[in-house]
Amino acid sequence: MMFAVLGATTLVLVAGAPWVLPAAAEGTNLKSPQNVEVYIVDDSCILKWSGSDEFVSNVTFSVDYQIPEIDDWIKLPGCQYVTSTQCDFSSLQLNVYDEVKLRVRAEKGNDTSPWYEVDSFIPFQKAQIGPPEVHLEAEDRAVILNISPPGTQDSVMWAMDSSSFTYSLVIWKNSSSGEKRTETVYPRDKIYKLSPETTYCLKVRARLRVQRKVGLYSPVSCINTTVENKLPPPENIQIDSNNWNYIIKWDYKYENMTFQAQWLYGYLKKFPGKHEDKWKQLPDCENVKTTQCVFPRSTFSRGIYFVRVQASNGNNTSLWSEEKRFDTEIQTIILPPLINLKSVNGSLRVYIGAPKESENKSVDQPYRLTYEINFWENTSDTQSKILQKKTDFTFLNLKPLTVYCVKARALILEEKWNKSSDFSDTVCEKTKPGNTSRTLLIAGICIALLILAAVVYVVRVLWRCINYVFFPSSKPPSAVDEYFSEHLLKNLLLSTSAEQIERCFVIENTNTVSAAEETNHAGEDYKKYGSQTSQDSGNYSNEDENSGSGLSEEVLLQGAV
Repeated sequence: MMFAVLGATTLVLVAGAPWVLPAAAEGTNLKSPQNVEVYIVDDSCILKWSGSDEFVSNVTFSVDYQIPEIDDWIKLPGCQYVTSTQCDFSSLQLNVYDEVKLRVRAEKGNDTSPWYEVDSFIPFQKAQIGPPEVHLEAEDRAVILNISPPGTQDSVMWAMDSSSFTYSLVIWKNSSSGEKRTETVYPRDKIYKLSPETTYCLKVRARLRVQRKVGLYSPVSCINTTVENKLPPPENIQIDSNNWNYIIKWDYKYENMTFQAQWLYGYLKKFPGKHEDKWKQLPDCENVKTTQCVFPRSTFSRGIYFVRVQASNGNNTSLWSEEKRFDTEIQTIILPPLINLKSVNGSLRVYIGAPKESENKSVDQPYRLTYEINFWENTSDTQSKILQKKTDFTFLNLKPLTVYCVKARALILEEKWNKSSDFSDTVCEKTKPGNTSRTLLIAGICIALLILAAVVYVVRVLWRCINYVFFPSSKPPSAVDEYFSEHLLKNLLLSTSAEQIERCFVIENTNTVSAAEETNHAGEDYKKYGSQTSQDSGNYSNEDENSGSGLSEEVLLQGAV
């Protein structure tokens, strides 16, 4: 009997164990939440998780957050003691570009589970682009789109990127299940080439290309196109350009029509809303009778524009044509540059100038140009090609006194497109003597002067020798002349007796001449005369100026052969 009671008691305890253990577990083994995830769509921020034990009742959850400026954990408003397995923290004013940490735990009474920490994240990087809001308007062959960007009007998440959204659209006939058309559209745009009185459905999603974020599609919207208009809009809008003007052309199937064309700044397309009041009339393109009009290039500065055309015949007016996107960079015609050359010391300096308008004004080309220069000798067919960004540069180390030719063209080298002008007229110039030629010229002149001086010197020496040999001088040699003083010569010339009496002194091929002595009756001093060898001969006389009376006799010295 006792065993039976013990057995019964044991059976009750074992059977009752499932009811008691959970209570015990609630007090001591409350587990952390699992599968915790952060979901951010536009400005909506939600933290979701799953409970660790479904059998535990009356459990609440609390969430804390931490930001870089504060080391302590802060209670997350709206996420304290919540009974559901998610909480919305969209109202928290956080910097969407700062790192955030979250943690969540389960609570029951005084018991709490360990914290479950979520990996840190940056809200902007975590955020998903939501669906945009779409409004539709119908025409006979087009549907007008009005797209509002994702998020609210005061969105914090996309505040810096609201104008950077691009939109892709998928459109199809409501009666067709397979044929769909995808296009990239602006916030305010038209979908053309539709059929009148037909139901079309579409959906749109947004994209941020730089951040590589693709949004969610909007709900499907459907609309019926209207009855066909009496006058169709102009078609096949094209824009061409020449040096000074733009030419817009279009096709139209009726004659005797009047047309007008308008333009719009391209950047306005990035902003939602209507821009009818922003369209402007193209100059010289109002009430034209032809299917084209010409307007000056100065109408547009560098940028993107849209152009549209409308037809009318007085009482009836067509809808506006398809809006033609117009990029001035693509339509730009680069004119060939002007080349000037200047020869400087064996080098050739090149000046590149802007082309001239008809009024001889420089054309303003607001692009960064690179110049391709072809350079060659005038007598050679081999051309050298270089690329140069400067408009003033020099070809060095050229051959002196050689004709070189240059032609150039302007290039626009950018990532999205390349354009080039025609080549300029060929310009040729002859180089001047270089420094080496000048040095050689100076050296040659100096050598010629030295040779000339040497020739003059040799001629003079030869001339003196010829004169000395063939035309001797009548003047006696200096060895003889030194014995005749100036005073004796005067007496010789002035004496009357010298004219009556011829006195001679002869020297001929002798080495020495002996001196004769003559003594006066008055006891005069002796005179001696000597001479050295000489090749000249002649008659010389001398009279003693110191004798008091005239001499009747003369001393004649005669040299024998």
